[in-house]
Formats: sequence, structure tokens, C-alpha cells
Amino acid sequence: MASPRLSIRIDLASGDRIGPGKIALLEAIRSTGSISAGARFLGMSYRRAWLLVEEVNDALREPAVTAETGGRSGGGAVVTPVGRRVIDLYRAIETTARNAAGQEFRAMGRLVRPAKTAP
Repeated sequence: MASPRLSIRIDLASGDRIGPGKIALLEAIRSTGSISAGARFLGMSYRRAWLLVEEVNDALREPAVTAETGGRSGGGAVVTPVGRRVIDLYRAIETTARNAAGQEFRAMGRLVRPAKTAP
């Protein structure tokens, strides 16, 4: 039986939001070194990824992702120290919430129907 999982979206005072999709994208960019490769890894279009990066960058005082200029490898993108801090803080919030509500998650898991399996 799969247990319930936690999904957190942080609503910022500015009206912007940071949630699991944007964090996954920042992590993918950090791992791959580019927005396009990060988008491919997550199965999203480059345009969608670019728009999400712009949203995150616009929400913060300093950008979470910056472009690297050309060169032999053709450039790419870098998750900045601010971007890494956003990822770390988000994951810490997630862990804290999951640990604080562990008993409630187990209780919820006992109340829901098991996942349906294909014939």
C-alpha cells in the first residue's frame, strides 16, 4: 500500500509561488547545467521551463538561475547560491512538515482505499 505523500506550495507575500515543480526544475538545472536539459529530464518543454525560471527569478531579490555565456560547450545555466538556498530551504520545510505529521500520515493511510491495479 502506497502511503500518502506531502506536496508543499509556498505562497510568497508578493503573490508568487514556489512549489514542487519549480524546485524539481531548479534541481534538474543544477544537475544538468542547462535549462533545456533540465526541461527534457522532467519531460517539459523548454518554453515552459524558461517561464518557470523567470517566475522564480522575478520572485527573488537575486536570481536563482543565471545563464552562462558560450564557449566550447555552448553555454548553459547555473543555479546560483540563492537558488541552491531556495532548494535547501524548501526541502527542509518539506522534511520538517513530513516528520511533524508522520502519525497523521499513517492514520490517513489506514483510511484510504488501496491503489487500483491494472488487470
